[in-house]
Amino acid sequence: MAGRANINVRIKLIVLLVFAFFLTAALWKDQTLAKKNDDPAAKTAPQTVLAQPEQTYLAETPKAEDAKIEGCAKCHDNIEPMHRYNNKGDVFDKLDEGKDAQGLTCTSCHGGNPAATTQKDAHVQPKFPKEWGCKNGECSSRNPERTNTLLAKETREFVRFVNPGDFRVISQSCGQCHTDENEKVSRSMMAHGSMLWGAALYNNGGFHIKDARFGESYNEDGKPQALLHEPSPTREQQAFKGWLSSLYPLPRWEVSQPGNILRVFERGGRRRNEVGNPDKEEEGGKPDKGLSPRGLGTNNRTDPVYLGLQKTRLLDPTSNFLGTNDHAGDYRSSGCSSCHVVYANDTSKASSGPYAIAGNRGYSQSADTKIPKNESGHPIKHQFTSRIPTAQCMTCHMHPGTNMVATYLGRMWWDNESDGKMMYPQDKQIDPTQAEMAAKLDKNPEGASLRGLWSDSIFLQNTGTADFNSKLKNVQFADSHGHGWIFKNVYKKDRKGNLLNAADRIVPADDPNKFQKAVHLQDIHLEKGMHCVDCHFRQDSHGTGILYNEPRAAVEISCVDCHGSVKAKANGITSSFAAEAPENKNEINQRKNANKQLIGRDLTRLRFRAPDGKRQAVLEVITKDEKRPNPVSKGREIQLKKGDIVQHSIVDPDMWWRVKQTRDTVIEGERDYNVQSAYAKLMQKDNTTWDNIDAGEDKLAHGDTTMTCYACHTSWVTSCFGCHLSMEANKKMPNRHNEGGDSRNFTSYNFQVLRDDIFMLGKDGTVTGHRVAPVSSRSAVLVSSRNQNREWIYSQQQTVSGRGIFGPDI
Repeated sequence: MAGRANINVRIKLIVLLVFAFFLTAALWKDQTLAKKNDDPAAKTAPQTVLAQPEQTYLAETPKAEDAKIEGCAKCHDNIEPMHRYNNKGDVFDKLDEGKDAQGLTCTSCHGGNPAATTQKDAHVQPKFPKEWGCKNGECSSRNPERTNTLLAKETREFVRFVNPGDFRVISQSCGQCHTDENEKVSRSMMAHGSMLWGAALYNNGGFHIKDARFGESYNEDGKPQALLHEPSPTREQQAFKGWLSSLYPLPRWEVSQPGNILRVFERGGRRRNEVGNPDKEEEGGKPDKGLSPRGLGTNNRTDPVYLGLQKTRLLDPTSNFLGTNDHAGDYRSSGCSSCHVVYANDTSKASSGPYAIAGNRGYSQSADTKIPKNESGHPIKHQFTSRIPTAQCMTCHMHPGTNMVATYLGRMWWDNESDGKMMYPQDKQIDPTQAEMAAKLDKNPEGASLRGLWSDSIFLQNTGTADFNSKLKNVQFADSHGHGWIFKNVYKKDRKGNLLNAADRIVPADDPNKFQKAVHLQDIHLEKGMHCVDCHFRQDSHGTGILYNEPRAAVEISCVDCHGSVKAKANGITSSFAAEAPENKNEINQRKNANKQLIGRDLTRLRFRAPDGKRQAVLEVITKDEKRPNPVSKGREIQLKKGDIVQHSIVDPDMWWRVKQTRDTVIEGERDYNVQSAYAKLMQKDNTTWDNIDAGEDKLAHGDTTMTCYACHTSWVTSCFGCHLSMEANKKMPNRHNEGGDSRNFTSYNFQVLRDDIFMLGKDGTVTGHRVAPVSSRSAVLVSSRNQNREWIYSQQQTVSGRGIFGPDI
């Protein structure tokens, strides 16, 4: 016993000596560092440091030492908490001692001076006060119209103050907690937009490589930067997954290397003429003057494609910058706030869900008395949310008006002719001056708008209202007009153009309620009450950090992930082109034991915050037979069976759907059996047999490996059989990307021959597996150009692609 006691004493003594040793070392280190810092020589000694900008907001935001609550609350005392839920699920409807649910104060995100007593001292002041609506040191809180690259020119302090969610500053705001999203979202397609630039440059002969090489991205100082993929993807990943190795800023048009395919149309060229002084001896129709004598220090012409992309409105702006905030459908912020802070853009409940009551004018409904309630350019509330309506997605995905979100809503561009009596002046033609033309085209790049009434903001506000639509005979307009474009509803029709109702019966053309009786061809998911975020979750929205060449290559969700196939019911694991393996080891082991696929995200594990703060599953697997109230008609119930999959709406907390399984539609006797579905999905290549559910994939005529689901489940596609791009060399307009500025050249965008009654099938691309899918004409481009003397160099010419093919080379 005595021996054991001695051992215990020795152990305690050793522990005490070790503790004393570490304590002495720590004190010695502090004293040494203090002496080193006090040493003047140490301060001047050369050091290797990373270069920092002259002014930075990275230092700790000043705090009011004596005030319990920041001075911001003296003016904004009723403002909503930016974060409504804390990690426990507690709901904050008001600030708690100046802090939101995450314990953040105003200056934690926005910066500024919390101890100031005046607005001028409290708010960060801009470098360009006029552009931000500032007077006497007080600036408007609204987003200005068409700021273009203004954010990139402002200081980081001011960008953070205006919008802490901007990509330039999120590493010090949103990225503090959401590190993973911060690293990925600024590299997503919604930020760099390479798909448009890649297609335009290749199809118009500006760049010889089909894969995108140029994209939009800015560093923290607002300078254009390249995006690199490390390690560089293999050739197989580039070809079959659509990955890119790098993206570079779009070259300034002054230094672009002209191919220049369009020079084949420039006849003549004996000598250089003086601008504004035509040559009387010049042969008619063969001007000597080209587009421009600029380019690489020689007489090469400047490439018109690079020049046009600097000014394009077809993907302007990306999420790097604020929305244009000048029309219904244009109101949004930048960066993370582009999506997670909702603005009023559309009064349609299908598009906006519960936000529809806020209107479409970008008005605020905040409790903050300092925010005007009759001024456009404000969010509905000062609050982040994941309940993002389709209308918010449409603020970007209207580019162009034949894009996926427009068709999801059952809309497309108006053809500029139907019911034209209501859209053009009847007593006289509008002949705008040069200044008026420039102002109108700055808002709307469509040439027809110069002659139409819809270029007037007051007229446009009424277009699409119920009263206005009641006066139309042939079309019905949406009340969302991003970039000033007019969108019309698409209805079900027969081959003769007659409107059809749900029973495929003709609705008389003289029926005053014909548009209410006819089938509006919205996507079936929208018709059920779903929004974009109910399918495209975190990864599809934020990206993976990988640089993708086309939008579909960046999508993880597939139809079979929720609906299953004829072979098996859905397991809720994503399986599309961008699906990735889980990182959680427990989940990986569980999948192995359950013999489930190891690639893809398990959607049954995905949760979102319901309005009451509780975490709600996106996909719920029913564990026992039960009845639940119908979310549409509250008076009856829906029978659910064990194994059913129920999806809960992210936008509308009262909505849910039972997700039908494809396998149940082809097995006779199942509650969802449909003979037409069975016939289409089980038909074999012999064109006779369709009653064998166990037939191999190689025998099915419409197998999943050879045909996309939406080849059959698409009711219509948009087709644009011609777009005329008319370039004016003597028209000063702003550059909307990179460094910005103004230059003399502008290309108006004039779509022609828009159709919604053309349906074609074709082979899809390499990334998507060459499956059969709907295809459609997307702008057989014709170009025209006038030089500085306003002489037509060429007119209505087809473009030539990078490999020498006329017209679109897809």
